[in-house]
Amino acid sequence: MSRSAAAPTREAAGGGGTDTGDLVLPVVAAGAAGVLAAYAYTRRRRRARTRTTPGGVAPAIVPLAELDRQAQQSLVDTDDCVRTSAEELGLVTARFGDEAVKPYAEALAFARSELAAAFRLRQRLDDPGPESDDERRQLLEEVVALCAEAGRRLDTEAAGFDQLRALEQDAPTALEYAEARFRRLATRTPAAEATLRELRERYAPSASVPVAGYVEQAKDRLLFATVHLNRARQSLDRGDEDLAAACLRAAEGAVDQAAVLVDGVDRLAGELAAAEEQLPIAIAVVEDGLAKARGEPESTADGSPEPAGRVAQAESVLADVRRPLSAGGAQDPLDALRRVARVGADLTDGVLDHVLLPARSSVAIAADFVTTHRGAVGWEARTRLAEAERQLSGELAEAQAAEGLAQRARVLAERDVRAYGHPLGEGAGVGGALLGGILLAGGGPASFGGCRTRGRRAAP
Repeated sequence: MSRSAAAPTREAAGGGGTDTGDLVLPVVAAGAAGVLAAYAYTRRRRRARTRTTPGGVAPAIVPLAELDRQAQQSLVDTDDCVRTSAEELGLVTARFGDEAVKPYAEALAFARSELAAAFRLRQRLDDPGPESDDERRQLLEEVVALCAEAGRRLDTEAAGFDQLRALEQDAPTALEYAEARFRRLATRTPAAEATLRELRERYAPSASVPVAGYVEQAKDRLLFATVHLNRARQSLDRGDEDLAAACLRAAEGAVDQAAVLVDGVDRLAGELAAAEEQLPIAIAVVEDGLAKARGEPESTADGSPEPAGRVAQAESVLADVRRPLSAGGAQDPLDALRRVARVGADLTDGVLDHVLLPARSSVAIAADFVTTHRGAVGWEARTRLAEAERQLSGELAEAQAAEGLAQRARVLAERDVRAYGHPLGEGAGVGGALLGGILLAGGGPASFGGCRTRGRRAAP
């Protein structure tokens, strides 16, 4: 009952005593307190599960350095599970529709939410701060608990997901679907190769660097898919449905990653073209801001950068960007737009749209790289990427922060891949499948599920 609804009751009662309206606020307050208490209790129970034995006896306290290592590994493993589960869910949704996959979509959404919270805590730990060892321990325990909860939810749905997919029972139909996807993608790969050549001819070398090697990697994944689709077909002919299902799942993962790589080339081409169109507009917006700034005093009372210094910096950047435009030379439109928008942010409010395009491009490029190299990419790059995706919004400062985080994520991911070694060419695409996390360390394909169930299929 609302407060307004309670008023007539109070008047009708005409006097003292406790009526229904008087109880509304206490009941609401008690209910809210109950919800908060239940939430806190659930979180404490979840944390307790990660640091006690099945009998409920607390083990020896894990050293902080070891707990940190556990948290790092939990983030990597859970992120892999979420990415693989999302890929398989996409395949099944395309075949059976949204309604059929609803419980699995809900499980994935829950896992993503828990993982995002874990990455946010990890980023908080990495940011400069005064956390004590006890505070760090609490945050690390929560990271491990969040990842464990995400994995448990996916594990719970793995058996039902397998029943829906029915790879072992209906492998011929699934194989035909996978082969059709493979053929469509195979026809797109030469076109992506031509697109990449055009980018190199039209723009400065830095423009196409983010997708350098993508076509070769797509071909490598397709080679792996070819081998395993053939093995799946042969296994079906022999009546070995289990092996056919394992080969088919591995081939599907390779086709998915080849599509990410080919799409990445096409997307970058579109972004560069869009940046070319936006660049003159952005220059004009910044020039308007410059005209206003030139009339401002040479110093500011609040200690902010002097307008004269901002004007000189902006003029220098604009002159540098205009030079290839006027001379007909090649440049990197995304980088040029990024630089113009960056100096313009201190002069005018009209550069937000021009900041968003390079920022979104950087985040997408980092995400594609992590997705297709996740067998090698560690926790640090994934954490920076997750924070970049969280920060990417319609606000200027957040968009600029997101771009910086995404660029850092790509640098860290590339470092991890170099340390891992690039295994392209090993065993008919097997090296690339391991690098991409399509095959797990034991040789089996990764599947929908958490850490306990994702490797349930035997090595093909």
